Formats: sequence, structure tokens, C-alpha cells
Amino acid sequence: MPFTLRELAESLNGSIQGDAEMSVTDVAALEHASLTDLSYLDSKKQLRAILSSSAGAVLTTPDLAELARKQGSECNFILVEEPQAAFIEAMLRFRPLPGPSTIGLSAKAEIHETAQFGHGCHVFPNAYIGKNVVVGSNCEIGPGAVIHDNCVIGDDCVIHANAVLYHNVTLGDRVILHAGAVIGADGFGYRFVNGGFVKIPHTGTVIIENDVEIGAVTTVDRGMIGATVIGQGTKLDNQVMIAHNCQIGKHNVYASQVGIAGSCTIGDYVQMGGQVGVVDHVKIGSGAKFGGKAGVAWDMPAAGTFHGTPAINEKEAIRNHFSLQRLPELREQVKALTNQLAELQEQLAEQQEPVQSKSAA
Repeated sequence: MPFTLRELAESLNGSIQGDAEMSVTDVAALEHASLTDLSYLDSKKQLRAILSSSAGAVLTTPDLAELARKQGSECNFILVEEPQAAFIEAMLRFRPLPGPSTIGLSAKAEIHETAQFGHGCHVFPNAYIGKNVVVGSNCEIGPGAVIHDNCVIGDDCVIHANAVLYHNVTLGDRVILHAGAVIGADGFGYRFVNGGFVKIPHTGTVIIENDVEIGAVTTVDRGMIGATVIGQGTKLDNQVMIAHNCQIGKHNVYASQVGIAGSCTIGDYVQMGGQVGVVDHVKIGSGAKFGGKAGVAWDMPAAGTFHGTPAINEKEAIRNHFSLQRLPELREQVKALTNQLAELQEQLAEQQEPVQSKSAA
């Protein structure tokens, strides 16, 4: 349904610069917005985009609105303190999220008689719940999800379609597992015996703490003896791999295809871009940040920013990058200097020959 700018401003505690009675019907990014769309501006980097945008109205701060006006923008503005937060709130008015399920415990799900559920739980058809599983209140378990024996799941968890919890796994409260996530598979551990690889049993577990979100087709392997732990508030993107025995701290954020080898210890608030790889038994300090495709080959200190393979300090990595960009130019310079040196050596040799001839005479 459409909303006038006045209605939106009142609900967002904002003020209007422009036509308060104008209606908008949807939300969109600045680059794709039309005259009936609401967008937002929360960075000076986007000022160029707003000048070419067709957005009917834009959520932004008073300072950014003033800069946009100075550069010629005639857009309608709703002024707020935090544009992105206000935009999300407005977006959910235009595009409400699906309401809670009402399916209850489906008769088409296979639920062992010893499984226990808190109030308000919903289990979809074709889900499997094993022996002695304990599920807290207000949880949703999607179609085809598998929860093996002796798992414990906290309150308000969402386990999407075809996610798998192996036996003895523990989830805290408000955990989200997206489709195809696998928690508690055996770690990749083998002994080389008599010319072949012999499997090492993994009798540990996985503990997922409160408020963790794990992306689609992401895997977290169980520990060999103890627990692989994913700390409170950590967010793992799709296709992330966490190997056995890792201890991941609180509020980490890993983008797609990050791979953490076994027995790594990682502090709190660590960020990793896509395809970062970490070798086994590495320790990473809290607050460290790694750019995409960084390769972490040894222990890393806290609070630094690192790039490259092997990962090094950001400033050094940038300096190395620009040096590599100049390699063709430097190669030509070295060739020219080599030729000049050869010519000088020839000239020097020619000058020395007459002197040697006179000495011989």
C-alpha cells in the first residue's frame, strides 16, 4: 500500500524537506529507484548517485541533505539520524516479512516419541527428529531437516529446509540455520597406516551459542575429543567451512567460502572477506580483519587489517600490490640499464686497449 511522506516521517520520527503529501509505493536502491520509490543516502560516497537517481524520496541525515542540495539535488528528503535503520523500518512496512508458521507438529514429520518440545513449536512435513532431542519454545524446523539423537536446541531457533544436525549437537537461543547447513559432521582426520588412511573417530561435539546465524550449505565439523564452538552473535555466510576443534569467538562475521582448518582459535569481532583461508592451529586476535582471498599461514595479532597470501599488514600489502603493477615498467628499465652498462663496458675496454699496447711497446 502507498504511504505519504508525512505518514512515513511521523512513523520514523523524521522531518520532511519537500512535498509532504507525495506518495511512495515501494523501496529501491538509489541507482534503480523510480519516482514512486523511497531510497536512502547514508554516505558521502553516494552523493554522485543521488544526482542521477529518480527516487521520489530519500531518507538521509540533515548534513548529507545539505550537501546534496549544494550539488543540485531537488529530491524530497526525510531527515533522520540513522538513514539505513530508518530505511529498513520503512522497507518492512512496504514488504512485511512472512508471519510465524501455524503448522504445529506435522503428522508427516518423523518425530521420535522421546523428543521434547517447548510451546509454540512448528515442525514441517518430512523433517526427522531423533531420540532424546530437546527443542525449546517457539522453534521452527523446516521440511526435510534432520535432527539426530540427543541434540539440544534453545528457544526461538529456526532450522530451514534440509539442514542437518548430527548427534549430540547443542544450539543456543535464537540460532538460525539456513537450508542445507550441516552441523556436527566428522572432522577431516585420518592416520596414515600401512600405506593407507585410517579414519580417526570423532567423539566430540559442536556448540552453537546464542544469536548465531549460519548460512546455506555451511558446515561446522564436530571436535575429535571436545567441542567445536561458534561464539555468541557470530554470523557465517553461505558455503563457509569450520573444521574440527575450532574455537570461534563472539560476534565474528565471515563472508562466503571462508575456510578455517582444524584447531584454530579465533577471538571476538573478527571479520573475514570471501574465500579467506586459515591453516590449522592458528591463533587470531580479537578485532582482526582480513580482505577477500587472504591466506592466513601463522598466528595473527589483534585489531590489525590484513590482505594477501600469506596475509600481511594492509599498508604493506597495498605497497606490494602497486609494486607488482609496476613490474612491466621496471623490467623495461632494467633491460635499458643492462644495455647501457654493456655499452659502457665496451667503451671502457676500447679505451684500455691503446694504453695496454703502448705499455707493451
